[in-house]
Amino acid sequence: MIPPGEDAEFAACMEHVLDTYAKPPDPARPVVCMDEQPLQLVRETRRPLPATRSRPRRVDYEYERAGTASAFLFCEPLGCWRQATVRERRTKVDWAREVAALLEGRYAGCGQVTLVCDNLNTHTRGAFYEAFEPERARALALALARRVEFCHTPKHGSWLNVAESELSCMTRQCLANRRIGDIGMLRAELEAWADDVNSAQRGVDWHMGADDARRKLKSIYPKIKT
Repeated sequence: MIPPGEDAEFAACMEHVLDTYAKPPDPARPVVCMDEQPLQLVRETRRPLPATRSRPRRVDYEYERAGTASAFLFCEPLGCWRQATVRERRTKVDWAREVAALLEGRYAGCGQVTLVCDNLNTHTRGAFYEAFEPERARALALALARRVEFCHTPKHGSWLNVAESELSCMTRQCLANRRIGDIGMLRAELEAWADDVNSAQRGVDWHMGADDARRKLKSIYPKIKT
């Protein structure tokens, strides 16, 4: 995405994200990045021919669209951890259930979680009331208000989200040149990908800081009139 020129709001959001990434690791206050990606389900119309000694595996060019799904990806850049899940849609209810699973599971004992994400209208406390009964929804909404610090990427600045890079890796390493027409199979494949990458303890080597942004992206910062 092409960032806007001389945009103070973009610069402020960008530096907030970069300062968040520069914090030292703290297991009690983890930084978590999340992003969502729509996926097309595709079925084969003819059975592929297996590879032989003289020929590679052959797949017919014809295929059948089998609907869509959405991938939710959460990752800890400093924790060498990522989670990829699949849902039929990416509504408020889907987001609420994904976040609830983390607040009540992996991060139940953390005092605060910094969540780096874009500023979609599905990322709200009200989403819990659409997904759960009032008592549980209130508890989750309070946990979100007290324990989750949102760090929003600016519009046209989703490249600042590490989770977007992880989604790109997932697409290349797990889904490229494959036809998956069943949401259950897609879910299993993405879970297997995440388990494999986590077992390898692959980290994230992020170099860009606020000082680098001010030097390399000067066009983003407004010109101060004196």
